[in-house]
Amino acid sequence: MGVTTRRTAAEKDAFGHGGTDAGLSAGGPPPAFFSGGLLGMILKGYPRISESFISQEIALLESLGVSMEIYSLRRPRESFTHGSVRAIRAPVTYLPEYVLPNLRGLLEANGRLWARLGRRYAHSFQRALRRAVDRRTSATVRHFLQAGFLAWHRLLGRSVRHLHAHFCHTPASVAFFASELTGLPFSFTAHAKDIYTSDPEQLRRKMARARFVVTCTAYNARYLRSLLETSPSPHNEPVPSVPIHTIYHGIDVNFFRYGTDPPPAPPFRILSVGRLVPKKGYDDVMVALKKLDDAGVDFRFDHIGSGEEKDNIKAMVRALGLHGRVTFHGTLPHERVIDFYRRSHAFVLGCKTAPNGDRDGIPNVLVEAMAVGVPVVSTRHSAIPELVEDGVTGTLVPPGSPAALAEALKKVLDAGTSLEPQRRAARTKVETFFDNRRCIEKLFALFRGAVTAP
Repeated sequence: MGVTTRRTAAEKDAFGHGGTDAGLSAGGPPPAFFSGGLLGMILKGYPRISESFISQEIALLESLGVSMEIYSLRRPRESFTHGSVRAIRAPVTYLPEYVLPNLRGLLEANGRLWARLGRRYAHSFQRALRRAVDRRTSATVRHFLQAGFLAWHRLLGRSVRHLHAHFCHTPASVAFFASELTGLPFSFTAHAKDIYTSDPEQLRRKMARARFVVTCTAYNARYLRSLLETSPSPHNEPVPSVPIHTIYHGIDVNFFRYGTDPPPAPPFRILSVGRLVPKKGYDDVMVALKKLDDAGVDFRFDHIGSGEEKDNIKAMVRALGLHGRVTFHGTLPHERVIDFYRRSHAFVLGCKTAPNGDRDGIPNVLVEAMAVGVPVVSTRHSAIPELVEDGVTGTLVPPGSPAALAEALKKVLDAGTSLEPQRRAARTKVETFFDNRRCIEKLFALFRGAVTAP
């Protein structure tokens, strides 16, 4: 490395502050609020438009006085971001994403670390190699080399006292190895896809070594605890008990203030915000919209987001003859999305389990819609019932049932202003359990304990 990478226009717009390649100073670390030192936050990518809950969490932690450094495994892939990112002060270090294009820098950092740590490094590398062979994947070696790079350039001899990773796959693997190499404790937040598409044994191993684990739903917490209750290996080695904390992400309830103003007469406005991936159930949503169309309901459907299924879903819209009713707006920042919420009569999301096991937790877009006062229709799936109480704060139908989705949407559209008590109840549910200023307090206490621990 040795030369600061010039920031792209997109990166400058996204951050509004300095970001560096590893091993280079970004004006020095911020002053530590906790006497013990800094928090090191390991992310898969930063910033990401679909992960606004992470940037909001960081901003809230900083507002409470937490000083941290961000270590990102990827550079931003969008040309814009949510406005909240610009308020974040933490310096950002981008680790090498791939091995071959960055082989020299990775080997130099790991070679120096080996010379510094001796047997500690050698034993850790041997364990990583055995794991890579057992799992028949080179990703384990990549994660180890990234961890060594991070340890040499950003952790040894510095003020970081605790590492925390968002997502229990790649970021937690890098945190695991960095902890093993440096002796720094680590923790991680497990979300959704990362939990249910991870190898259970690998996930158990990470939980066993973590100081604590955070997850965003009680549904996830039950699953994670169930893994600890089963044998972690063929040798029946016991897994130490690890605290698993359920902390909802929450949203900015002031930004998503209550109040809608949809058109007073048809066509009805139906909204959905989400990535176009199998677990979101947009194939079921499109079939449901076709049933509404066949029933003579006059509506317009707005979708915000993008994803791997974009072409398939657009082809489905054309095949169903819905091209005159459906509009795809692509990915938008919150500052533009909020206007769509306010002028919509209903919000729909057809969540289900994808063929690879991927599933949602509690989609934040449901929380946002409920906060604003848009009646929500979704599925009785995963952790969604923790947010949406059928008939009380919204409407739930079985997953994978387009007919039920269509019927529920029609009832909501026909109900009109009679749903005001439900909308108010939904807002109260969000204010009580999903206000991110309240949710962050528990996480703040965990990090305060971790960073100041002897």
